[in-house]
Amino acid sequence: MNLPAACNAHCHVFGPRLQFPYAADAPFVPAEDAPREALYALNDALGLQRCVVVQSTCHGFDNRVTEHAVAGRPRDYRGIALLRPDVPESELRRLDAAGFRGVRFNFMGHLGRAMPVADLQTLARRLAPLGWHLQLHGDPALVLGDVAQALRDAPVPVVIDHIGRIDAAEGPQGAHFQALRRLLDNPRFWVKVSGLDRISRAGPPYADAQPLARQLVAECGDRVLWGNDWPHPNHAGPLPDDAQLADLTRAIAPTAEALQRLLVHNPARLYRFGDLA
Repeated sequence: MNLPAACNAHCHVFGPRLQFPYAADAPFVPAEDAPREALYALNDALGLQRCVVVQSTCHGFDNRVTEHAVAGRPRDYRGIALLRPDVPESELRRLDAAGFRGVRFNFMGHLGRAMPVADLQTLARRLAPLGWHLQLHGDPALVLGDVAQALRDAPVPVVIDHIGRIDAAEGPQGAHFQALRRLLDNPRFWVKVSGLDRISRAGPPYADAQPLARQLVAECGDRVLWGNDWPHPNHAGPLPDDAQLADLTRAIAPTAEALQRLLVHNPARLYRFGDLA
């Protein structure tokens, strides 16, 4: 990808388990480690200079593995944490200095018990002075419904993962996609047009999911982000080809301006790239 400062805004690292053990209560344990060196090599091969590493539930609330990945490339990498609602202020400040910019919350049954929405609201108020955001992942009936509605006046941005995990077969007139569009009328909501492979029924090149992502880029272009979700944890189908996923950004953001916003300008704003030595 010949686009300077292009960002892979959603991926994970796993292990190595001897250095960063998986959580004792992890809802899943990867069959293979996916350490930072493998992530660096993939991003470099794809021409993705910048990256946002999202803490995975397999490592639980021990964010050291993500911190380690960011520390190896502190100018160009950022982190998203998993945190308990009572996380100390000192830890929030430490993670901010280490390059973290938000907290992810899972509302998928297979990823363990979800945090109560009231705790999200409380934590959001504590994140606001740091300039962080909330990141929501899970069942569209929950995330695009009661959870998002409870956060409509949140003091921080709210990012919806993977096009809300809707079923692409429902199409743009489907109830869940329409709910997502209504959410995005609120300027505090953002969306990741990642996970085409997760919402598609058609398989690669995900022709049923591409129009949904393309519409979001066209209509909400200043609040869209993209990532490849490497190494594709808990994937139900054949693992996607990461080079193909990167190439598809030109299909969902078909103009030079749209692609620049999706891969460079928007992540630079949200994750504050350039503020670390």
